[in-house]
Amino acid sequence: MNSEFTIAVHSLVYLAYLPEKMASSDMISDNVGTHSARVRKVMSALRKGGFVETREGSGGGYRLTLDPDSVTLADIYRVMAQGSLIPNWCSGNPEMDCVVGSNMNQVMFGIFCQAEKQLEAHFSDITISDVLKQIHAC
Repeated sequence: MNSEFTIAVHSLVYLAYLPEKMASSDMISDNVGTHSARVRKVMSALRKGGFVETREGSGGGYRLTLDPDSVTLADIYRVMAQGSLIPNWCSGNPEMDCVVGSNMNQVMFGIFCQAEKQLEAHFSDITISDVLKQIHAC
């Protein structure tokens, strides 16, 4: 899992909390607790994914374009972090003359793929509104 996913969820929840307002990258970065350049990178991906719109200039910023009741964490995960559970390198060597060494990479890849499917299924049951409700309950 990468931190961009967490920043994206936090940013969208914050925008849902401010439904009538635009939030600048500085406002979002202050709320998230990270650098505004990092927020702009995440918000760019969210804009391309259709989650937010932007307005330039004074009073500009980002606005949530989708209903927070319909946006799931799975939707955000697919844009920001899909495939991130699968490591860049798995042990083993398919040319090795050992059943363990020659098959470990393929088996671990399958295990990570299944874990990612289960994570996405779990995230499919959680909306931006659900996260905001949990925050209000704290």
